[in-house]
Amino acid sequence: MAESDWDTVTVLRKKGSAAQSKSKQAIISAQRKGDAVETSKKWAAGQNKQHVVTKNTAKLDSETEELSHQRVPLEVGKVIQQGRQNKGLTQKDLATKINEKPQIIAEYESGKAIPNNQVMGKIERAIGRILILTKKVKSVGSV
Repeated sequence: MAESDWDTVTVLRKKGSAAQSKSKQAIISAQRKGDAVETSKKWAAGQNKQHVVTKNTAKLDSETEELSHQRVPLEVGKVIQQGRQNKGLTQKDLATKINEKPQIIAEYESGKAIPNNQVMGKIERAIGRILILTKKVKSVGSV
C-alpha cells in the first residue's frame, strides 16, 4: 500500500462550454482579470440569409421588359406535321425513329418547344425536309 498517497486529493471540475466562454459576462470577467480577449463580428454568421438586398433592387423592380425563350414557330410545326404525314408516320413513330419521346414531337408541332439543333436535325433527316427558324427582329431605327 505504499503506492497510494491518501493525502493528495484531485478535484475535477467542468470547464465552461463554448457558449459560456462567448457570453458577454464571460468576456467582461476575462477583461477584468487582464486576460487577452479577441472579439470579431461576423456578418450574418449562423443565419440562413440567402436573400440579400442589393443596390440594384430598385432598378430590377422598374424593369418592364419581358424575357422569354424563343419557341418553335407554328409554320415549322406545320412543316413537321406535313412531312410526317407524307411519310405515313404518327408522332409516336417519328419519335421512335429519331430516338426521342412522343411529347417532343407534339411540342414541336404545336409550337411550344424550345428549339434544339440536334432534335431539329434528326427531324429533318427523318421527314426529308429542311426546317428553318426565322427570328423576328424589331427594327429600332436606321443608323
